[in-house]
Amino acid sequence: MTQTLFRDDAYLRECTATVMAISEQGLVLDRTVFYPLGGGQAGDAGLLVLADGREIAIADTRKGKNEDGQPTDAICHLPALADPATSVLACWQQAGVQVGDRVTARINWERRHRLMRFHTTTHLLCHLVPQLVNGCSITPDYARLDFSMSDPLDKEALTAGIARLVAAAHPLVVGSISDAELDANPALVKSMSVSPPRGSGQVRTIRIGGQGPAQMIDLQPCGGTHVANTAEIGAVIVTKIEKKSASTRRVVLGFA
Repeated sequence: MTQTLFRDDAYLRECTATVMAISEQGLVLDRTVFYPLGGGQAGDAGLLVLADGREIAIADTRKGKNEDGQPTDAICHLPALADPATSVLACWQQAGVQVGDRVTARINWERRHRLMRFHTTTHLLCHLVPQLVNGCSITPDYARLDFSMSDPLDKEALTAGIARLVAAAHPLVVGSISDAELDANPALVKSMSVSPPRGSGQVRTIRIGGQGPAQMIDLQPCGGTHVANTAEIGAVIVTKIEKKSASTRRVVLGFA
């Protein structure tokens, strides 16, 4: 099992760790600051610094899978391959990395921070468009949410709404609720396509705004990385609204 340091502190940029496993799925550490692809958010990229100072570029981060293809608690770091024909395992072997080695895992902070800003903006969008989400993608360059709805949306009105919520400097708080509490409050789940991060008995939540009904902007289960305050998002605009089907409206976000 990999200790997920990014869930406790999304601003942690690096950590020392021990190599626990190496396979074609990638390199597994006992703990990491690298977020794996999931919940619509792209996996982190960055560097793995070896004990002798050599740096290996990490191109992507994914959750490990068992023999049945089901996700495990392992987080796999995938190296950037100079030759696409080279296997992931061969890349680590050629670098001389072995189980038990001590390394430093360092994320590409600028890329991660863009992901954090976009991810928090998608939660603001859930407040502005109170409909279920049936698709999500958060990348360093854009983000999109697909809403299950047939009514049209106004691009300028949504951009203005985002700007208002950003300027209001709403705090963001990471919390948790029990599985039973989530089962008793199914409306907290805004997504039809992404399951809440269950498994430990406690479900991680993200709250934007105060605790009272009049102060809270959004509250939902989420395992992703976020900024600490909406003011940190900066200028994000709605670049496009698409009618994907009779019952789906896609909202695409970009940095101004």
